Amino acid sequence: MTGKTAPPAKKPAPAAAKKKAAPAPKEKAAPAPKEEAAPKEEAAPVPKEEAAPKEEAVPKEEAAPSPAAEEPSAPTEPAPTPPEAGAEATPAPEEGSPAPPAEPPAPEPEPEPEPEKPKEEPPSSPLSLAVEEVSENSFTLTWKAPEHTGKAGLDGYVVEICKDGSSDWKAVNQEPFLSTRYTIPNLSSGDKIHVRVTAVGASGSSAPATLEQPVLIREILQLPKIRMPRHLRQTYVRRVGDAVNIMIPFQGKPQPQVTWTKGDQPLDTSRVNIRNTARDTIFYIRQAQRGDSGQYQLCVRINGAEDKAILDIQVVEPPGPPQNLKLVDVWGFNVALEWTPPADNGNAEIKGYMVQKSDKKSGKWFTVLERCTRTSCTISDLIIGNTYSFRVFSENSCGLSDSAAVAAGVAHIEKTKTTYQPEKITLRDMMEPPKFTQPLTDRTTTRGYSTHLFCSVRGFPQPKIIWLKNQMEIREDPKYIAMIEQGVCSLEIRKPSPFDGGVYTCKAVNALGEASVDCRLDVK
Repeated sequence: MTGKTAPPAKKPAPAAAKKKAAPAPKEKAAPAPKEEAAPKEEAAPVPKEEAAPKEEAVPKEEAAPSPAAEEPSAPTEPAPTPPEAGAEATPAPEEGSPAPPAEPPAPEPEPEPEPEKPKEEPPSSPLSLAVEEVSENSFTLTWKAPEHTGKAGLDGYVVEICKDGSSDWKAVNQEPFLSTRYTIPNLSSGDKIHVRVTAVGASGSSAPATLEQPVLIREILQLPKIRMPRHLRQTYVRRVGDAVNIMIPFQGKPQPQVTWTKGDQPLDTSRVNIRNTARDTIFYIRQAQRGDSGQYQLCVRINGAEDKAILDIQVVEPPGPPQNLKLVDVWGFNVALEWTPPADNGNAEIKGYMVQKSDKKSGKWFTVLERCTRTSCTISDLIIGNTYSFRVFSENSCGLSDSAAVAAGVAHIEKTKTTYQPEKITLRDMMEPPKFTQPLTDRTTTRGYSTHLFCSVRGFPQPKIIWLKNQMEIREDPKYIAMIEQGVCSLEIRKPSPFDGGVYTCKAVNALGEASVDCRLDVK
C-alpha cells in the first residue's frame, strides 16, 4: 500500500540517492503505471524507485508536498490518471538543474519545560476605611488591616487624595507606613476630597479601599462637655508635701476657652500651674500645703455655651496630740483615764485614739487600746505591785499624731492585806439504815433460759447484801451470780429448772439496821 509506505521514503535522504535520481526525468511518464504494479510482488523496493521522481517533480518553492497530493496515488484506484495529471501540471526541471534539497533530519525531542512557580498573590484591600475627625484644614482617617497580607507581610499603606471633579490622584505619604491611622493636613476649607488607601507588600499592591463619599473640609461644631474622671467626683485627698497632678479631659469644637477659679477668684499662679490642650486641662501643684485645700471650679466655654465642674481638694497631715490627759481613779487592778480632743486635727476628722501603758520595771510601752472613739477609757488586768504610766495618741486618715499626751501622775497597784478565814461548814449526819428504793418483782421464766432479779437499796454505811431462796441463804453456788453496783442489786439464775422456782429474798444489813424484799419465781 503506497499511501502508507510512501511517507517513510522522505525521511532518509542520502547523497547517493540524489545522484541516481538525476537521469529519471529523461524517462517517459508512460511506464509509471507499470512500475506501480510492482508492489503486488515486491512491496518494499517499489516505493523507493517511485519516491525519487516525485521529489524531483516538485519545484524548489514547493519542496514539501502536502499529504493531500499524495493521497490520489493509492494503489486501490484502477486508473492512475490523477497522479499523471498532477505530474503534467508541475513543470519538470531542466537537465543539469540541481536536485531539490533533502529534508532535514527530524529534530530530537526537546525536554519538557519546568512548571513555573505560582506567583504570590498581592495583599487584599484595607478594611473599614472611615473618617475619624474633620477640622477646618485637615481630617483623620482610620482603617483596619487587610484579611490577607501575603507570605512576606505588609510594607505599609499608601494614602492618596483627589479633589472632587478631578481624576488626578496624589499620594500624601512619600513612603509606606504601618499605622492604621493617618491625618491629612494642609487642606483648604470647603474642599471636597476623595480618599483611597492601598496596602503595599513584597508581592505587589492591593486594590485600593475608597471612601464612598468625598470628605467636606469644614469645622464641625460641638458643644463643650467636661468629662470628670470618677475618682475626682469625690473629695481628692493628698498629704502635705505631695504633688497634685490632675488631668481632666473635655470636648468641644472649635477649641473651647478653659478657665480655673477658686472662690470666684483667679488662681494663684505661684502655687498652681495650669496647662491646657485642645482636649484636656492639667492642674498641677508641686508641693501641696494645707492652704491649697478647697473647691476649684473649672469652666469650659465656646461662644455662649459652657460647662462647669467642681474639683474638691483636701490636703491633710497628722493631727496634734490629745489634751488634758489625766488619771481619774485607781482601784484594785483598774485605772480610769480621761482626755480632750487635739487642738489641731490635721485638716481631717479624728478617727480614734490609741492608749498605751508602761510599767516602771521594764520601761517599755505596750498598746492597750486601738481606735478608741471616746475621750475616756478604763484599763484593767494590771499587775499587783507595779507602777504604771499612760500616754494617748490621736489618729486621723493621715495616721497617728507625731507626739502623744502623757499622764502627769502614775498608778501604783497596791497589794491588799487579806486574812484567810476558813468557812464554817456544818457537818451533816449521813448515817442511814438500809432502805430498798426499788423492790423485787415476781417473774415467770422458761426452763433452760437464764433470768435476772433486780432491786435497789440505799444506806450508810453501805449495807451488806444477802440473797435467800425459800428462807435459805444462797452461798457460793455457781448457778447463782450476785452483784451490786451503785446501790443496784442483781441476782442471775443460770439455766433454771423447775426445781429453781420458789421465793427469793434480798436482805440488806448495816450497823443501823436491816431491810429485806422478796419475790416469787416460777419456772415452766
